[in-house]
Amino acid sequence: MISTIILQAGGSNMLSTLVPMVLIMVVFYFFMIRPQVKKSKEHKKLVADLKKGDKIVTTAGIHGKIVELNDLTFLIEVESGTKIRFDKSAISLDATKAAAPKIDTVKA
Repeated sequence: MISTIILQAGGSNMLSTLVPMVLIMVVFYFFMIRPQVKKSKEHKKLVADLKKGDKIVTTAGIHGKIVELNDLTFLIEVESGTKIRFDKSAISLDATKAAAPKIDTVKA
């Protein structure tokens, strides 16, 4: 692909052809790749910090409390003793931390 661009540019305008392509790649990195990597790291940290008794929401929208944790799976209690086993990648958010009220200090 790059050799085709160089041949089309005729060699003399190679710099003026490559600069916009490099800028497009930089913009693509900062708007597409970097945020996805950051989100993935945050999700791994969320899963690693979970412990027994935490309330969670799965990607399927099921709310429950963690009863048991394994290396790859976890067991949640949904309602009145019903327990379901999920893969750790199915965790969407930690409802324990999300439901905790944030204290805003307002100065009068």
